[in-house]
Amino acid sequence: MAQAPVPYPVSLSIDYPDRKLNRLTTFFRLFTVIPIAIILGLINGGLVVLPLVLMLLFRQKYPKWWFDWNLALTKFSTRVGAYFALLRDEYPSTDEEQAVHLEIAYPDAKQLNRWLPLVKWFLAIPHIIVLCFLGIAALVCMVIAWFAILFTGRYPRGLFDFVVGFLRWALRVEAYACLLTTDRYPPFRLSA
Repeated sequence: MAQAPVPYPVSLSIDYPDRKLNRLTTFFRLFTVIPIAIILGLINGGLVVLPLVLMLLFRQKYPKWWFDWNLALTKFSTRVGAYFALLRDEYPSTDEEQAVHLEIAYPDAKQLNRWLPLVKWFLAIPHIIVLCFLGIAALVCMVIAWFAILFTGRYPRGLFDFVVGFLRWALRVEAYACLLTTDRYPPFRLSA
């Protein structure tokens, strides 16, 4: 009897907007995203990575408040990304979950390989290459969805699922290579 695979320690789901989306904010999305993108840009350099590598390497610790900071920043940037990708039309909150559900398990630093953070960025290169091509496809999907929303008020479900899958994959790679929350190599797939 085959066992169900253990879920990856990072999950992302975005509620499909089962209603008409706001055509006006969709039309002007490149402009309406600017204020929140500026805020995100001002704090996005605040991701704690290099100090975390050193802490895991020499002390084998992952301070909880560093994790909480990285998680909050990742959740915020994911909400902004979902808004930019037209997946949601509510303006991104700086602190509330809204319809973007992101979970990253807090790691037990003693269970993490202390030397792996030195090479995780290198091991993630195949994912980054694939994600570059998928990112182009996701951008094409967003342009098609932009027109679809303007004419029908709805984001086509297949395009929505593809863009969410792309964001999920990118997030798993980020958790592996930058947030350093898991040693489990990310799967090469869009699905949950």
